[in-house]
Amino acid sequence: MNRTAIVALALVLCAGTNTIVLSHESQPGILELRQVSRDRYEVTWRAPIYYGRPHPARLVLPEGWKDTVEPTVRMLPDSQVFRRVVTVGDRGVEGIDLRFTGLEKTVTDVFVRLNRLDGTMMTVVARPSKPFAKLRGERAWHVTAGEFIGLGFHHILSGVDHLLFVLGLLLIVNGRMILLKTITSFTVAHSITLAAATLGYASAPLPPLNAAIALSILFLGPEIVRSWNGQTSLTIRYPWVVAFLFGLLHGFGFASGLTTTGMPKSEIPLSLLFFNAGVEAGQLVFVFTALALVRSFKILEVQWPRWAEALPGYAVGSLGAYWTIQRTAILIGGF
Repeated sequence: MNRTAIVALALVLCAGTNTIVLSHESQPGILELRQVSRDRYEVTWRAPIYYGRPHPARLVLPEGWKDTVEPTVRMLPDSQVFRRVVTVGDRGVEGIDLRFTGLEKTVTDVFVRLNRLDGTMMTVVARPSKPFAKLRGERAWHVTAGEFIGLGFHHILSGVDHLLFVLGLLLIVNGRMILLKTITSFTVAHSITLAAATLGYASAPLPPLNAAIALSILFLGPEIVRSWNGQTSLTIRYPWVVAFLFGLLHGFGFASGLTTTGMPKSEIPLSLLFFNAGVEAGQLVFVFTALALVRSFKILEVQWPRWAEALPGYAVGSLGAYWTIQRTAILIGGF
């Protein structure tokens, strides 16, 4: 891409400044309600660790729901698990709102699942923009499909480290065919590991995975500067190879947004398909937005100073270095 394109892509980077400095921590929370008798439910709220701290969102149960046993809290490496058994009264759970105070201050979705004694099930997603879930009857498959597409779409767009890697690739690529090959390679690669992790054939622990993803972004920083200076390297000549190799790594990161939902095995194939469709849709929105900015600046013939043209490359490298140090420190501190 030309220098005007680099400046345009800098605007895409700056648009997410408030989330970029925080990096990618958008693994969804999980709330499961399992009916154990007519008016009694087991409530399990799994709140993911959020930037190394307990998640700020708090589950608020409706008035009239009463604990029948003492609630318990268990700390896991990646989450806090709150468990309680409640009676819900004669009204039942249909039409009830479950609220998550503090969710609006995060980038985390909450996947809510209701399992009834008769075998029926309901799923719904609460989001920071809508921090509540309404319990209702079993829904048609296409409604649940829409939830998983939305979950994947939000996961990629709130995962700024993944987008920053894509941005780094765009800054290296020259030519439409190479761009197509590079984006396709990244898509195929992360789809492979997303499927493998979700289906249980492979796994990667989250702390070292996050550090490795940050390292992949750091790796692109010097390559962007070489490309900008007219130099060459294996990455610059064959960006689709690097996109494929690192795409395998990023696929495990995408899988973290799906495997934590704890879905039954019978639901996995379709859920995987729709979640991946959401991820791809979000990635394409980002790429097309960047290309639209490129086109706009070409038409306007905007001229930028040399330092502004260099900003995106150094921003990618600097943020990659910062996240690598931050996540490595978290990884070492977890041992």
